[in-house]
Amino acid sequence: MRASEWVLIAYYAYTSVLALVLPLRRPIPEVTLLVNLAVIAGLLILHHAERSWGRTFWSMLRDWYPTPLMLLAYREMGWFAPSSHTFELERAWIVWDRLVLRQLGVKAGIELLGPVLPAVLEISYSLVYTLAPFSVAMLYVYRRRQRVDQFFFLFLIGILLAYGQFPYWPSEPPRTVFPGEDFPSYVTIFRKFNWWLLGGYGIHTSVFPSAHVSAAFSAAFGMIRFLPEHKWVGRFVMVMAILISTATVYGRYHYFVDAVAGFALALLASGISKIFSRTAA
Repeated sequence: MRASEWVLIAYYAYTSVLALVLPLRRPIPEVTLLVNLAVIAGLLILHHAERSWGRTFWSMLRDWYPTPLMLLAYREMGWFAPSSHTFELERAWIVWDRLVLRQLGVKAGIELLGPVLPAVLEISYSLVYTLAPFSVAMLYVYRRRQRVDQFFFLFLIGILLAYGQFPYWPSEPPRTVFPGEDFPSYVTIFRKFNWWLLGGYGIHTSVFPSAHVSAAFSAAFGMIRFLPEHKWVGRFVMVMAILISTATVYGRYHYFVDAVAGFALALLASGISKIFSRTAA
């Protein structure tokens, strides 16, 4: 099994335990267990297929299999949402948002040139889930396919560490808890699209830590480390990560502390990846 596949197996085994421990309504525990078993079975089948037939097709399928599983992990966390929120955490976190957006002038600075930067931020926010496929595609383009597993090992640790904490920090985003407060002055078409997307596919379990931020910076750290021969890729993904992180707070999708925690998880994932690489070598 690949290292990244063990990360996925560990995460889905963990959520299976959560489904049995948390006070969830039926049939969520049963559905979660069945889905997780199917995911793990898929990983084992692909591993067996490549070992048995040794075809490039199966190896490439294993390269891309983690991509839809990340989206599934997000949706699955939505099944663990509490029936109600006390908003205690949100009231504590909003203090930092007011400091950053108002007193430090971040909101005014972003809107200094009109709707241009706000639109760029909204576009960047919506592209967060394209960063992993883009990164893998770049490894393919530059003939570094053998590094896909290393990239996903780092990336998956970053994003799944965020998802895995959601049940312990029940919270809702500032756009719903504090409607209208510090909202962007410019409602671009890209912002409308993001609101529509979140309205249909968002979850109500937690916003802490920000998986958007942890995913974006994990992808950036991964590209910088595993594709150093083509520095533009890592630099591009890093710029995207910075824009996405800024968008999460400015757009009121996350609290400032969510973004900080997400960045910390990406750093942690990068550190774990380096330790694992040295140990494996």
